[in-house]
Amino acid sequence: MTEQAAAAPMKLDAAVLKIAGVVVLGAIMSILDVTVVSVALPTFQEEFGATYAQVAWTMTGYTLALATVIPLSGWAADRFGTKRLYMLALLLFTAGSALCATADSIGQLVTYRVLQGLGGGMLMPLGMTIMTRAAGPQRIGRLMAVLGIPMLLGPIGGPILGGWLIEAASWHWIFLINVPIGALALVYAQVALPKDRPEQSESFDFLGMLMLSPGLALFLYGVSSLPETGTITAGKVWATMLVGGLLVIGFVLYSFRPKHPLLDLRLFRNRNLRIAVLSLFVFIIAFMGAGLLFPSYFLQVRGESTLHAGLLMAPQGIGAMLTMPIAGMLADKLPVGRTVPFAMALIAAGFFTFTQVGTDTSYVLLCGSLFVMGLGMGGTMMPIMTSALRTLHTTEVARGSTLTNIIQQIGGSVGAAVMSVVLTSRLNGSTPIPGFTDPRTGESVTEAAAAIAKQHGAQIPLPEAIFQRGLHFVADSFGTTFWVGFALVLATFIPIAFLPRKREESPLVQDPSGDGGDRAAAPAMLH
Repeated sequence: MTEQAAAAPMKLDAAVLKIAGVVVLGAIMSILDVTVVSVALPTFQEEFGATYAQVAWTMTGYTLALATVIPLSGWAADRFGTKRLYMLALLLFTAGSALCATADSIGQLVTYRVLQGLGGGMLMPLGMTIMTRAAGPQRIGRLMAVLGIPMLLGPIGGPILGGWLIEAASWHWIFLINVPIGALALVYAQVALPKDRPEQSESFDFLGMLMLSPGLALFLYGVSSLPETGTITAGKVWATMLVGGLLVIGFVLYSFRPKHPLLDLRLFRNRNLRIAVLSLFVFIIAFMGAGLLFPSYFLQVRGESTLHAGLLMAPQGIGAMLTMPIAGMLADKLPVGRTVPFAMALIAAGFFTFTQVGTDTSYVLLCGSLFVMGLGMGGTMMPIMTSALRTLHTTEVARGSTLTNIIQQIGGSVGAAVMSVVLTSRLNGSTPIPGFTDPRTGESVTEAAAAIAKQHGAQIPLPEAIFQRGLHFVADSFGTTFWVGFALVLATFIPIAFLPRKREESPLVQDPSGDGGDRAAAPAMLH
């Protein structure tokens, strides 16, 4: 066989690229919706009269829904066929987006975000399955390059798009924009995706799903209710945390019994996977949780418009875009234990700046810090994922990929809940202003709340001295919350110190065909 003939199958032909167009369109919708809402959280607070901990559930509910359907998508794809299920996921996501735009309470918005997440969570793993089958194993590298586009665009484009839509129209349009795109994607999918037949599938662990998802939701709801009640002894807090905690513990004990559990915790016997997943979990809690607060700082303390807040977040995405491909190449040549600590050091250095934020911190310093953090993020997440999956056997990759992706989504949910609780608790500690009440509730207005309201243009007859004092308190509250995130970033150095520092042969290299048992899984892609 000539070199030309051997190289020909490696190219992505027109048929594969047509399918890739559908998958990329769905992935962009799903990933953008994780980041586009980040700049809207203060708007939701103002619109619905809610606390930051309450509006953060628009992110927590979405990511918990993503975690719920990741394991379900593989089973359902075999049971119902990938094309049919992918179009159903598009329909759920689009319908959820339309409903979000109609919400007139924070409870409704969170509910509709969960529906949106159930559809969005299936788009990426199903898209990976469809593309892997179309391209074949010999073209996985080029396939990952194509599907990496939305991963790079999401952190940059999401906050900017969200900010522009809120400023130019209203918050409703960050959801309404998905409706025409979703309709187009549905037509495109019907035409471009090849038909496939349902196949015999493994049994699905519905009992495990009924314990893990409600358990996490109840536990995090109890945690997020702390600022509202002010005490852990309130039934709304301790009862939901207790029931949720018992369900999660029950899931862990139960998951070792089924042949095909929802999460195969037996994989934690693999040292590399155990350390990598722990590193990823702590990192996601710190970085994703605190990352939601960056736009809110620009909006609530600095008084920026939503568009400007989105633009100020762009350096972080640009930094990640620069280092992600380099980190991918290094992960193939060097043990991740030799590269990830340096990337984490960049994150820690950039993060420290935000622990010092005030009411007039230099934008050059803040944007530079976000850029440095982005450089570190691009060199951290994918190498850790590589380390987690590299030493698994072919028959374990599907379960390992599911485990790491769900842990990532759970970490994001925990981070959003914890950081929002810390911030809300700090803001609630502000001193009430004598004689000032909230016209919506009749409750006394605190200095912090009044300062935030005035930053957003509310007509409050507030003396300048009190306004400045309240604004400094809000800035200090953000700084305190960032200290919590910074401590978690430092804690991540403990597990990454145990990442492999020597080259290890991967069983996947020894058995590249995947004939060892179960069908080889599509490579993992992170939201």
